[in-house]
Amino acid sequence: QVQLVESGGGLVRAGGSLRLSCAASGRTFSNYNMGWFRQAPGKEREFVAGISWNSVVMDYADSVEGRSSISRDNAKNTVFLQMNSLKPEDTAVYYCAADYVFGLGRYYISKRNNDYDYWGQGTQVTVSS
Repeated sequence: QVQLVESGGGLVRAGGSLRLSCAASGRTFSNYNMGWFRQAPGKEREFVAGISWNSVVMDYADSVEGRSSISRDNAKNTVFLQMNSLKPEDTAVYYCAADYVFGLGRYYISKRNNDYDYWGQGTQVTVSS
């Protein structure tokens, strides 16, 4: 089992920034690609950003490309999502998720919810106009 706990959400004005964190515990953190997803009211959960186990590969949704940066610290079992120039449409609950990839030879970031094995409880991000 992997436990994921997100933090860093909150209320921010449009144009502002937030840095989300996700602390992992349990299994070996470096065996997992990590992803950030979000779900707005009435919408499906969608991929935001992902990072490979060794931080070599990153991928972003078009909607956040250029405004967000994902990173991880394997020594601290933590993944981060820096979001800048926030817009009201970024308002959602943000979830981090872990995708087990050790020994699978997979060198891409999955954007599919079903590929992720563990999920956090989420942190609310609200962007006011």
